[in-house]
Amino acid sequence: MKTVLLIVNHDITFYKFRKELAERLVKEHYRVIVVLPVTEETKKIEALGCEVIDVPVERRGTNPAHDFKLFLAYRKILKEIRPDAVLTYTIKPNVYGGLAAGSLKIPYLCTVTGLGVAIEGGGLLKKISLTLYKAGLSKVTKVFFQNGDNRRVFEEAHIGKGRYEQVNGSGVNIEEFGQIPFPDEGKETEFVFISRVQKAKGIDVYLETAEKIRKKYPDTVFHILGFCEEDYKERLEKLTEEGVIRYHGMQQDIRPVLKRCQCLIHPSFHEGMSNVCMEAAAAGRAVIASDISGCREIVEEGVTGFLVKPDDAGDLIRAVEYFLHLRYNEKMQMGEAGRIKMRKEFDRKHVVAKYMEEIEKIIRAGVRNS
Repeated sequence: MKTVLLIVNHDITFYKFRKELAERLVKEHYRVIVVLPVTEETKKIEALGCEVIDVPVERRGTNPAHDFKLFLAYRKILKEIRPDAVLTYTIKPNVYGGLAAGSLKIPYLCTVTGLGVAIEGGGLLKKISLTLYKAGLSKVTKVFFQNGDNRRVFEEAHIGKGRYEQVNGSGVNIEEFGQIPFPDEGKETEFVFISRVQKAKGIDVYLETAEKIRKKYPDTVFHILGFCEEDYKERLEKLTEEGVIRYHGMQQDIRPVLKRCQCLIHPSFHEGMSNVCMEAAAAGRAVIASDISGCREIVEEGVTGFLVKPDDAGDLIRAVEYFLHLRYNEKMQMGEAGRIKMRKEFDRKHVVAKYMEEIEKIIRAGVRNS
């Protein structure tokens, strides 16, 4: 039995966006091992037929000693198991998992799910991050990118030796996010923000928009779903008490709130490929998102939603007001157009097929060389 080992930094993210790949590998009779920080949620991954190995990851830590230990942990696991192929996701698994796999001459596929704040912010952190990436991907078999802008950054920095493949993000499970009936005509117009509550996801812009729109259009509702990662707790509580927003915290299933809303607002500053925009569109909802790579591929201006300037509350307010003035059937048609686009271009089955193709190439090459 051939073995595929996946290195990731978060079990919930893996289950939400990679479970179909894991299921396909298990179905094709691969031994599937997932290396990640274990929590209670990891049981869902084991239920797919995967083996799990616990390796904690400081996702935002910058301590070189801790990162070196992470590299050693990955290398020890790979040396013992000797998988036929390794797949890594996000910066630390890509860099240190890539270094470990490369040092043992094990074929590996890396996925860049976004550049992150360190690279997007520029300066010294960008230089350090790109240097680490260049080392981690020096022997990579293929690098998967989720948008063209991220790919160009790596091309310009000569990372990964041009062994590139671009996919439409993680794709969206069209069956899981089936079309949800559009809210009835005449009810309040409801918007929703679904993301980590942090500046980089545009929460300040969203809150300012909610405050100003609610004053002018009191029959609007602004929901927020997501874990509060930064110091926004008091502000969220205050705005909830004032009736400006409705904060639901972290939700495993976004569909019950999405069912109530006509439109998703995603004012993020940077993305790989926005999963929440894909999910909302697949469910038949209009999307207003930042005009950035990772969102503009999903939103077709004026057809499935609207694109706005990043970190510009005025532009977001303009788009929200425009949406409010659309006729009911025009709002519903936007959602339907988004659903059609997701089915045609972003079905997760197409993304899984791309990974399976590369894994099978690695397996065939290994058989020929054995």
